Amino acid sequence: MPRLLHRIVLAVALACAGAAAANESAIRKALEPKLGGAKIEGVQPTPMPGLWEVRVRTAEGVQLFYSDSNGGYLIEGNLHDLRANRNLTDERMRRLNAIKIESLPLDQAVKIQRGDGRRTLVMFSDPYCPYCQQFEHTLLKVDNITVYVFMYPVIRPQNADHSKAVWCSPDRAKAWLDLALQHKRPAAAASCDNPVEKNLDLGRALRINSTPTLIFASGEKVSGGMSGADLVKLLDESAKGAPSAKK
Repeated sequence: MPRLLHRIVLAVALACAGAAAANESAIRKALEPKLGGAKIEGVQPTPMPGLWEVRVRTAEGVQLFYSDSNGGYLIEGNLHDLRANRNLTDERMRRLNAIKIESLPLDQAVKIQRGDGRRTLVMFSDPYCPYCQQFEHTLLKVDNITVYVFMYPVIRPQNADHSKAVWCSPDRAKAWLDLALQHKRPAAAASCDNPVEKNLDLGRALRINSTPTLIFASGEKVSGGMSGADLVKLLDESAKGAPSAKK
């Protein structure tokens, strides 16, 4: 690259960096005093010209807001790319709230494997959650998957013994599916050493506030079920280069 052109490119880059820093400083100065003590963790431009992402840490976890370049306006809601049919806010939140599967105590989960089990999914689920039951039917149609189910009885805590009985059953995978799909209580007594209370503590620590909550091999966390097509797509995408979670 000719020396003069190199200097021009460098000058433009420095000017852009300086403008971005000025925008970030202005947004922080304008917004942080109005956020009720919440801390702004990061400010960065979005794909939409003139719109900035403001990442805020609250007691409930990370939240995203959007602002103009000087913090005069604050927008709460989802940013959609209509051309690509993508919810950019949802995608960003998944990355920000990623959980490393290898950091989870998978020995506390019921392991269900279909086919070669090459794709991994972690699920916090309550057997008496209607959405969980619906999603279990979706999962039945997915092959070559290993599912780790952290039993998370929060819908009907009075029935937590049913989940404990699953753990005490000789075939935990079958016992879980019978309970989750048909509400068929396991025959085993709920008297063995089981991880259900530990799972409840784990879920609270991870801010698992709804069931089902899904965690993919990439670490992306998704609250609520999804269609079979979307599930398979995300399983395949997250499996690329992700470390194995199998034990």
